[in-house]
Amino acid sequence: IPMNDRVCWFGDGVYDAGPARNYKIFAIDEHIDRFFNSAGLLDMKMPVTKQELKELLQEMVNKMDTGNLFVYYQLTRGTGIRNHVFTEGPGNLWIMLKPAEISDGMKPIKLISTEDTRFFHCNIKTLNLIPSVIANQKAKEAGCQEVIFHRGDRVTEMAHSNVSFLIDGTLVYHPFDNKVLPGIAIKHLIKTAEKLGVPTRAEEITVTEAMNADELIITSSGTLCNRITEVDKIPVGGKADELFHKLQDAAWDEFMVYTKQK
Repeated sequence: IPMNDRVCWFGDGVYDAGPARNYKIFAIDEHIDRFFNSAGLLDMKMPVTKQELKELLQEMVNKMDTGNLFVYYQLTRGTGIRNHVFTEGPGNLWIMLKPAEISDGMKPIKLISTEDTRFFHCNIKTLNLIPSVIANQKAKEAGCQEVIFHRGDRVTEMAHSNVSFLIDGTLVYHPFDNKVLPGIAIKHLIKTAEKLGVPTRAEEITVTEAMNADELIITSSGTLCNRITEVDKIPVGGKADELFHKLQDAAWDEFMVYTKQK
């Protein structure tokens, strides 16, 4: 890795990641589409096409001793002496694989809440993650697994996950604007809800509304659908058990079918 890679100077890069099971990368096309979209929004040039990246990732996965993996890839703007002006040409592609199992969603999640101090390009999956890192460290010190962010009295998302809510039988989620990352897992959960006939709605909700929701749900590439039971040591959710498990079971079934062995 060159010392003069712009990631070293500015964190100037984007990334994406997702799980693999049985050597099959889950939702790979959606992740790669988001990866290229993040790069395009920052005028970064890819050194490969989408198809080439897909084949490269699969080739590397196939070489691993286990097919259950966390598949991570990032693009930096390239290599050049420190200068705020962009380097020219294609960026540097990094890929990292590590053995990992996706959460089965059985362990409830506890959160802390904190003001969202991140920038207004949260829809771009950049490498500038210091606010999320600091927030997650605070969560760990409080004996919790994640952080729920809010801007003023409006809930946005979590440090490395999306949050959604079951309110009166409807799955409610933050609009996919520049304040949140358009998560792949939450989009799958929305589609799952619609297939099951569960109403869905994109809406910003207040912290009070979130705390009083029937269920609070965490989704990410490593946690497809899990229940949040505590925020700031206050019990939350647990009031729509049947509907929650209906969604969770369907989300898990989709993943298992997609990644089943041939």
